[in-house]
Amino acid sequence: MLIDTHTHIDMENFADRFDAVVQTAKDYGVEKVVIPGVEPSGFDRIIKLCEEYPDVYGAVGVHPEELNSYNEEAENRIKELLKHKKIIAVGEIGLDYYWDKSQIEKQKEIFERQILIAKQAQKPILVHDREAHPDSFEILKKTNAAETGVVMHCFSGSPEFAQQCINEGFYIALGGVVTFKNAKKVKEVAKTVPLDKLLLETDAPYMTPVPFRGKENQPAYVKFVAEEIAKLRGVSFEEIAEATTANAKKLLKI
Repeated sequence: MLIDTHTHIDMENFADRFDAVVQTAKDYGVEKVVIPGVEPSGFDRIIKLCEEYPDVYGAVGVHPEELNSYNEEAENRIKELLKHKKIIAVGEIGLDYYWDKSQIEKQKEIFERQILIAKQAQKPILVHDREAHPDSFEILKKTNAAETGVVMHCFSGSPEFAQQCINEGFYIALGGVVTFKNAKKVKEVAKTVPLDKLLLETDAPYMTPVPFRGKENQPAYVKFVAEEIAKLRGVSFEEIAEATTANAKKLLKI
């Protein structure tokens, strides 16, 4: 069994074929999926899907690219939804310096506020960290976020940064990028991260793995991520599937 710990299949382009996407995932051995929130207007859709499908779970949080939607109302909504039995984490939250460096201090403030909400609720966090490794790491350490669990979603750092994260108790989540021929850093991370700190994800509909690169991603394709990691490590697919599934169940309580 596999678990896709990060997939955006709540997006509108999946709306009229959600049943098929979930069934295809099951056909590929992907039994459970986690849908993270990115902004408040999408939370209700995530809740609806979690309630309709037994093996769909959700997270709520405001993505750094959506920080202007973060206000007191959004914060209270996140706190309230974290009481829902199918909302298992705070996310997708973090820092993104790739698109916009004009609001860095606001990004940091909102990231830290959401970490504190997660700690209060005793839920792990799903961290978006794009070109912001030092600041992300500093905030995670300062808030002692590892107390309730940290997932470094779509990990893009060096093997050395991965080791820093592992030393703090964070989990490393890898997706389709690990299958890309030129993704040397990510492949090195995949070889060296301890199996008890490894998670799988797709980030669908983005980051589609080989052999479907260039097409729309979906949870089923997390299988190809697991296969590539197994190949890189020289172990069986079953070993990767078993370890990553156990990690997801332990951390996310699903």
